[in-house]
This record gives sequence, C-alpha cells and structure tokens, in this order.
Amino acid sequence: MRARRGDGDLYLLTLSFLLLSISAGAAYPQGERPEPASAAQLPAGAAVEAPVGAPSDGSGDEVAVPYTSFVLANGLTVVVHEDRRVPLAAVSVLYHVGSGREEPGKTGFAHLFEHVMFEGSARVPEGAFDVWLEQAGGNNNGFTGRDYTGYYEVVPTNALELALFLEADRMASLLETMDQRKLDVQRDVVKNERRQNYDNQPYGLAPILLAQATFPPGHPYHGTGIGSMSDLSAASLEDVRAFFRRWYVPSNATLVVAGDVDPGEVRRLVEKHFGGIARGAEPPPFHAPPARLEEEVLLVLQDDVQLPRLHLSWITPAYFAPGDAALDLLAGLLSGGKSSRLYRRLVYELELAQDVAAFQSSGKVASTFEIQVTARSGHGLEEVLRVIDEELEQLREAPPALREVRRALHLYEAAYYDDLEPAICRALQLAAYDYYTENPGFFQETLAAHRAVSAADLQEAARRYLSGGRVLLSVVPAGKTALALPGSSVAREENP
Repeated sequence: MRARRGDGDLYLLTLSFLLLSISAGAAYPQGERPEPASAAQLPAGAAVEAPVGAPSDGSGDEVAVPYTSFVLANGLTVVVHEDRRVPLAAVSVLYHVGSGREEPGKTGFAHLFEHVMFEGSARVPEGAFDVWLEQAGGNNNGFTGRDYTGYYEVVPTNALELALFLEADRMASLLETMDQRKLDVQRDVVKNERRQNYDNQPYGLAPILLAQATFPPGHPYHGTGIGSMSDLSAASLEDVRAFFRRWYVPSNATLVVAGDVDPGEVRRLVEKHFGGIARGAEPPPFHAPPARLEEEVLLVLQDDVQLPRLHLSWITPAYFAPGDAALDLLAGLLSGGKSSRLYRRLVYELELAQDVAAFQSSGKVASTFEIQVTARSGHGLEEVLRVIDEELEQLREAPPALREVRRALHLYEAAYYDDLEPAICRALQLAAYDYYTENPGFFQETLAAHRAVSAADLQEAARRYLSGGRVLLSVVPAGKTALALPGSSVAREENP
C-alpha cells in the first residue's frame, strides 16, 4: 500500500481488511435491509443475487449484500452492489496476482508494480491520477498481498465515470508511457518502504523470517510482498513490462462498483471504458503442493528492541477449507480480549507479558496460525512458551466451555459486521469472494461456517493443526540471547 496523505480512517479500515481478512460486507438492522434490485431495473442479461437465507437452525442474522454481475467479452468480471444510503461510489479492481506468483530472483515485483500503476498512462499524465481524483473530492490507494493486488477509489457519485476511466486507462495503456526513469523512482520508493517498515522497524524482520522458515523454498508463500533489496535492484524495465503483459489483463481481474450507483448505468460505463481492452493470455491457475512442517524450528534474531517477543507459526488449512473457520474462532478464544485464555494467564494473572495476539492468516493455497507475545521486562521467552504450551495442551485434552465458544463467535461476528459498513470494504470483499470462491456474495456462507463450529471442532483444530511441527522465532534485544528459547539457531534472511 502506498503511503499517502489524507486517507485517514479509510486507509486504516482498508489496511485492517487486508491484514486480518475480517470482512467487508453490509449488516442491516432488522426491518431496514434494502431489497435487491428487481429484474426490471437491471440491464438485459444481468443476474440478480437475492439475499441468502438464515442458517437452517435459525441462529444468527442474515447478512445481505445484493449484487449484479456480468462478464465482458474480454473476460473482465464485473460486480455491482447498489446502496443508496450515502452519495458515494466505491470502485475496486482486484488483479489475481500477488507475491505468491513471483518467480525466484524476482521477489517484490507485485508490490513494485502496485507503485508503478500510479505513474500515468496514455491519457493520464504523470501525477494526474491522484490530482484529478482529489479535485473531484475522492481518494484512492492500492495494496499487495500474497494472493492478489488491488486498487480502489472512493468518489462522490457524480465522479464515478472518472474513477472508471482512470482504472481502464492504466489497464489498457500503462506500458505506453512506462520508462526507465519512472521505474527507478518507484524502485527507490519501495526500497525506502522496506527500510522503514522492515529493516529499521522494531521486530520488522519477523514476518520475512517466519515466512521463509514456515514454507519451503519454491512454495508461493516462502517470501513476503516486500521482496529483497537485491531482487528489486536487479529488476529491469523489460521485467516490469513482461509482468504487466502476463498478469494485468482483463481476464485476470475483478472489477467491483459499490455504493450510490445505478446498475444499468454502471454497465454502460464499464462497457464504454473497459470493453475495448484486449483480453490477453489466460494466466495459469494458482496452486502449490501441500506444505508441512515436520519438526520444531527454533530461531533467534537480535534486534534493536527493548523487550523480547516470541512468534509461533503453524501451517494450517487454506482459506475456506475445513478447519479454517474453527481456527479463526480458536484465535479469538486464545487472545480475543482480557478474558481470553492467553491474555488472562500471561498478562493478567502471571504478568509475564504485556501483549498477546493470535490469528489465522488465511491464503488461497495455505494458511498460517500465528501467536505473538511480547514479554515484560525481566522475563524470558522460555517462561512465555511454557504457558502457551500449557494452554494449548488443555485445549487438546478437553473441549472449551460453551460460553467460550459463544464468546469467540460473538467477537468474530462483531468484527465482521463492524468492518462491513463502508461501501469500499464491501467492494473489496465482493472482489475477494469472487476470487476465492467464484461467488461474490459469499457473506452468509462465511458466517454460517463460523456459526457451525462446535467446542469439539475447536478441540480437534488444536489437536490436528497446532501440534507437531512449528516455527518458534525469538526476537530479543541485541546482546541478550539468554532471553531467547534455548537451542535456537541464528535467523538469517535469504537473499536480503
């Protein structure tokens, strides 16, 4: 994601969506849920997605994000969500390429290209992309993940065509104005971003080292989106052009328009601006052989930090695979709030730690379950690990109480509903659901999967996925390796 001025809360909401994969749909109080557009209101051939029904057991509320969808002749998937409550329109373009698609020796390309996409196109002079949107009262940004790269604009409704024009022009003609100077400028920006957010950030190298230790070389998730300095330095103009031609084609993208819009008018504008773009070659499917950690991997990193921090990582089921929802709730049970198991033991009762986090980081071909604990001054990470293992063993031996399961579900649902309010978040999630499930309206299915998780499912998730091989990374103050887990090897970044 580019660092930009003026994005405020929207920047933070979107970043939350990207990192936590929580949600982006809409929740409406009973009696206030808007009806989906009728067939008479839609252009010929458009599909109507009705609100999905409530779970069969009657528990929980529906979540409805009505939409229409169609596919252009060039393969571009288009999803339109109408919500007239606020006079804003949100546009999101999700390209189905992230850092997981990068080739060895070309790490960081997906993120580098995210920056390059703002450098002008055939009908948009350099610098005009941001200026024109800001003059119209809008804002925009981009983001890069393991599975995809996305771009978005939020504009007043009367500026919708401007946003669509800008996205279409760079999809169609970015390479016409791309040159070595622009590449060099953005390469330096990305390098500086790496220095600021990773190399010179306390605990900043931990995500890179965890990814490299958790997944084997050659696996799509062995690296992170920021890439290595040496690979970024070696990127040539032709490398960047080839990346665009291979991945930035209509048939490898999902366009979502959400908010105060008319579906028929959106279709007319999309066909006008995107319909003439060449389809491009069909990208290969994204897949990877199953990865497995066969043993414990203990690593230590000496860093410019004041307190030691322990990172634990396991390989877990992919997004929406069996076990993924249970692990979401298990994370809440372990670290969601002051009464969660790890927070209560480590922070409140024993006063060993000052913060605790657990999360299921889901991806298309695999996921990781991670626990992160920062110890208090005067305590080592071996003490911390002992308590974590005690709590995990208790979960393996006995299912949690029903009240704990309900609390974890309520925490998940509250976060899901809360993040669904802004139209841009709904646009982002519609695009993501289309990519992962080929069903943009997968909201109710997501909730149903989490509502179906039982105490026995959480016990089984702890037994099956949080046992055996794992990575334990100790990040300690320089010169204080005694605070790390015993037997840890020095962690070194590959190809820095």
